[in-house]
Amino acid sequence: MRIGIDLLWVRTGICGGTESYIRSLLDGFARYDRKNEYLLFVAEDQADSFGKYAQVQRMHLKVWRVKSVNRWIRLFWENLYLDRAAVRNQVDLLFVPVYSKPASYGNGVSYVSVIHDFQALHYPAYFSAGKRWFFRVSWKRTVQTSDRMVVISDAVKRDLIRQFPDAEKKTVTIYNPVVTNDSGLSADTIERKYGITSMQYVYCVSSMLPHKNLDTILRVVRDMRQMRLVISGVGDQEKALRQKLERYQITERVILTGFVSDQIRDCLYENCRLFLFPSVFEGFGMPPIEAMRRGKRVVMTRCACLKEVTQGQAVYVKDPYSVSEWKEKIQYAMTLPEKRISFPEYELYEITGEYQKLFQEVQNSQIKESNTKRKRSRRKRKETKD
Repeated sequence: MRIGIDLLWVRTGICGGTESYIRSLLDGFARYDRKNEYLLFVAEDQADSFGKYAQVQRMHLKVWRVKSVNRWIRLFWENLYLDRAAVRNQVDLLFVPVYSKPASYGNGVSYVSVIHDFQALHYPAYFSAGKRWFFRVSWKRTVQTSDRMVVISDAVKRDLIRQFPDAEKKTVTIYNPVVTNDSGLSADTIERKYGITSMQYVYCVSSMLPHKNLDTILRVVRDMRQMRLVISGVGDQEKALRQKLERYQITERVILTGFVSDQIRDCLYENCRLFLFPSVFEGFGMPPIEAMRRGKRVVMTRCACLKEVTQGQAVYVKDPYSVSEWKEKIQYAMTLPEKRISFPEYELYEITGEYQKLFQEVQNSQIKESNTKRKRSRRKRKETKD
């Protein structure tokens, strides 16, 4: 099968977890799929970041004269030309790893789309009225015109079906692949870089968006005077966070790393005493799984998909905003020995196989439908002749 993948939406280094997801999946297709051929549709400003796949025998890059950073122009191009480009390049199935499926023109190309979450429904204040309208239109069109849809957790599926009940029959849950590597670094690396000692700090990966619930953890640190917290991922919100640390008088006990390389992040996972994940909304949520695979105890909420994807293996708070409960659960988790949990369901090999199976099911359905149409056509011609 010749499978096209729409990668025009990837703004390198900006799309966060969605970008990590698709790059991991591409690695899986390159490594494990010996049957299908892949045509990667990329924009000229991010083509180099996908260059390694041009060295894979069954993968080909198709670079278009459009820039991923020009979002509205890119969306216009996708909706006007991508379906036709797929036909010209003899694509059997077009995989769109995001919610904004482009328009199709009845040219016989099958579509598989992915919806990662419904953040705009749960947190409308994050988005302008225009963006909220765009999301709703895009979701509806994706549901109506995709042959199959993938959601990344059952929690997302429930959101989808509440909005579009007819979507249930063509929606499948396929979890995100979680790739876990050893950092290859010694604890001395982070001690020199951040002044922290192995097993003497708790770790958190978070932004300052309200649903990340980071403020609750800062108030926990304020009360637990022996705790030292390391936070990665705050980025351009660091100034506001530092002001909050000063207000809580915990500046000396909270280390902000900003965005870090995967290698440094992995080293921070490996050497922390506990991992904290206060978020109250995620489509999937990789960090707790990454921590538990390394044997770390995780204290987290059970909101949205989080208990589902961690399979009840963490220490959960019932009230995500209760400082007293967080303190109680953290103290309890400190008494537990380390325990590695492998989560084989999220291995890249397994997830790649699930997508391959789905693509083949869509292709078989398309072939069956085409054969049925041909039989009807022959029957009609015969009846007309008779």
